[in-house]
This record gives sequence, structure tokens and C-alpha cells, in this order.
Amino acid sequence: MAAHPHPPLRVGVLASGQGTNLQALLDDVHGGPDAAVVAVASDKEGAPALARAAAAGVPTRVVPRGDFASREDRDAAIAAWLGEHDVELVVLAGYMAILTPAFIGAFRDRIVNVHPSLLPAFPGIRAIEQAVEHGVQVFGVTVHLVDEGVDTGRILLQDAVRLPDRPDADAVHAALRPLEHRLLPEAVRRAARGELAAFAGRRG
Repeated sequence: MAAHPHPPLRVGVLASGQGTNLQALLDDVHGGPDAAVVAVASDKEGAPALARAAAAGVPTRVVPRGDFASREDRDAAIAAWLGEHDVELVVLAGYMAILTPAFIGAFRDRIVNVHPSLLPAFPGIRAIEQAVEHGVQVFGVTVHLVDEGVDTGRILLQDAVRLPDRPDADAVHAALRPLEHRLLPEAVRRAARGELAAFAGRRG
């Protein structure tokens, strides 16, 4: 097997909650030949995602909303901190704050989000609840690039599961979690191997 011509892709993760998708990255790609998680930031003090990062020896930062005069100031601070860690790819792993256009522009085509629906269906918040309320029987997960719209960026990966017995939102979320934990690391691997336009030519 040919050696990688480049060092691992440097990944920064933004997370607001439990950090199970962050954990999937730490377990699946971190420390391997493709990618390394080098920075984790959260807008929530005490978010379990921060403890997961710390346990893996990854630098963390808390950026509470109340510490900044505006979203623009906060995102500028996050972008600067990620820059200090030479982050190449930003992964949103359950990050509940809306990113500003300036932040998106700074990492154009290098921000990946995981969303619990088969986009373009059910964008935005409460995606699972929306799907349940509509009575759908096929639920899914999308990994996509982030642009200035709400879950409108280019779709990278999708997978679905059929749940025909009128599940509630908790049951759907439990069923989708393994899909999230598989697709998100795969998207990072694809970026590392040059399969996303922003990283074309990275891998030989």
C-alpha cells in the first residue's frame, strides 16, 4: 500500500452537546494516516464534547455566546483560534450556533456538517420531529458542505433506514446515530484523500 504523500488532514471540530459524532471521529480517523483532530471548540461551558476531546489530548476552547458583543466577534475569535492550530477542515458535530458569512467565507468549501434528514427534505432545526410529523417511513442522514443557506450546501454522503412502525423522535434518533457515526468519518477520509474540490490533489 502506497504511503501517504501528505501529513494527516488537520481537523477542527465545533460541538455543542454530547459529542458522540466527535467521538466517532476520535475513534475512527484520529491518529490514523488520513486525519487528526487538532482542535475542539464549544459554545457551551461543560459540554461533554469538551471532556471527550480532553481525554484524547486534543486542545479545547469554550466560546460562550455571552462573552462576545456579536456573533461576528465570536466567529472571528473561533476562526482565529482554529487558524492558530492550522485547521484545514472544520467539522460541525452537533454545533447548534449559526455560523456567520465571514466564518463560512474563511473556510469556504472546507466546512462539513452532519444533518439528521435526507436533505433537501427537512432542513433546519427539529428535522427528525418534522419527519415524524409528516409520517415518513424512511429516515436518513446527510453529510454536506456548509454554505450561507440553511442546510443547502453540496451533499457529500447520505444513507437511510426504513422505520415503518410510526417511531417517535427518540427512536429515530437512536436509529440514525450509527449512520452519523459512519458517514462523518468517511467524509473526513474523503477530504483527506483529495476527493473534495477544496482538497483536490492533496493525495497522490
